[in-house]
Amino acid sequence: MDDTWQLQKAKAEFSKLIDMSIRLGPQIVTRHGRPAAVVLSVESYRKLRRRAGNFKTFLRQAKLYELDLRRSRDTGRRVDL
Repeated sequence: MDDTWQLQKAKAEFSKLIDMSIRLGPQIVTRHGRPAAVVLSVESYRKLRRRAGNFKTFLRQAKLYELDLRRSRDTGRRVDL
């Protein structure tokens, strides 16, 4: 089965929609042919909500010394306008 459900079918088969989201992953519900909502398992939701840390923490943990951060001395090419 596809992972997209029309709203009427999603309402009529809500229990099946929930089961599919648990077994197969997020399910898209459409209204008037356009994506309107996504139904996903609690596990998937919690993964999305889990904080991955902030940018400052990322920079502190990054091994920036392994990167070549020298600026190129190339001045580009001459262009006649």
